[in-house]
Amino acid sequence: MSKHVYTKSEVHQLVKDENVHFLRLMFSDLLGTMKSVDIPVSQLDKLLENKIMFDGSSIDGFVRIEESDMYLYPDNSTWLVFPWGAEHGKVARVICSVHKTDGTPFAGDPRNVLKQQIKKMTDAGFTSFNIGPEPEFFLFKTDEHGEPTFNVNDQESYFDMEPADSGEDCRRDIVLILEKMGFSVEASHHEVAPGQHEIDFKYADALEAADNIQTFKFVVKTIAKQHGLHATFMPKPLSGINGSGMHMNMSLFDQQGKNAFYDANDKMQLSATAYHFLAGLLKHVRSLTAICDPTVNSYKRLVPGYEAPVYVAWSASNRSPLVRIPSDRGMGTRLELRSVDPSANPYLATATILAAGLDGLKNKLTPMPSVDENIYQMSEEERLEKGIDNLPDTLHNALKDLKTDAVVRDALGEHLFASFYEAKTREYDTYRQQVSDWERTKYMSQY
Repeated sequence: MSKHVYTKSEVHQLVKDENVHFLRLMFSDLLGTMKSVDIPVSQLDKLLENKIMFDGSSIDGFVRIEESDMYLYPDNSTWLVFPWGAEHGKVARVICSVHKTDGTPFAGDPRNVLKQQIKKMTDAGFTSFNIGPEPEFFLFKTDEHGEPTFNVNDQESYFDMEPADSGEDCRRDIVLILEKMGFSVEASHHEVAPGQHEIDFKYADALEAADNIQTFKFVVKTIAKQHGLHATFMPKPLSGINGSGMHMNMSLFDQQGKNAFYDANDKMQLSATAYHFLAGLLKHVRSLTAICDPTVNSYKRLVPGYEAPVYVAWSASNRSPLVRIPSDRGMGTRLELRSVDPSANPYLATATILAAGLDGLKNKLTPMPSVDENIYQMSEEERLEKGIDNLPDTLHNALKDLKTDAVVRDALGEHLFASFYEAKTREYDTYRQQVSDWERTKYMSQY
């Protein structure tokens, strides 16, 4: 998507030319849920002067009721007009950052957290942290009330050509809408599991990429609903099939505009910067998992047998490790972190991934040797011999790692860390009090 920063006069012209009647001011809460405040176009000047106020005490992870006044500052590079619902005048959206009454950025706004980490990156001598996400999602049928059922909309598999009345029509319309909104869609296809789909769009710098993920989710859900379907980014909605991931492809660029991960003289054509950054990822990945796989359900995906990574290793030649080095080199050199799932807050995931990599650079960390054989076929003894650790197997264990990781905690900031840790601890405690159908079937007659 374009990074053109609209001037105030250009925003006014856009609103006039597109017959915009309403403005949707979007921002993210702690958990990555997009929130919005809708205002009539008559309030545009007030918005452009950063004078739109809202109650922050009602938003997850924000503030207490006695300090609830917050302001929305629009990012004028994020204006776009939704290409639907124009019967009462069009709706234009702008993504906002949250500020306190004294004008300072609010520490509990995930977007501000990412911007702070980007500042640390530029202070370290880099100009851009590019992210290419690969979000997957499921399409489920809905009932007569429009509520989601547990029935997927097709029984196809990876790269299958689907019948014309299936999710292919929905996915095609999603792509067309995304392109109208300025996305550069590179590919769309059916994924491995029945009802599972993937749409890949072009990489962007970290902040724009996180904004794009949020916009993408909103579009997918909106268009699916128009087709009588329910789209979900839940990591593992059904047992016995693959879950949904959101692989994150990443690269750093230097002040000369070159890919800092590329070195033509290295055996693998990776630079020292790439190796240090990779080592930082591997060092902090257990605590990163709490942010990048933030739900109880995330850990139903991170199990052997369904292509999701569960072991801390890297390779350029196979897909079983946690971090893969795709074959592109030169400007396309990148690391692919394969553990992230689409329930992650993209601002927090990107910020903490960047913080881990920068820690590797700062301390000139060295990664473990690459693992080029199938890890899933190794015995536990072989994995231990090669120094291959496991990812956390529950949200509870991931949170324990997060709590002791000073680098990742610092990237979040104490306000946001405390809110996140409390919310997710409460989520896990609620989960472990539930009794599942599996338990009743397994134990009711046995004991």
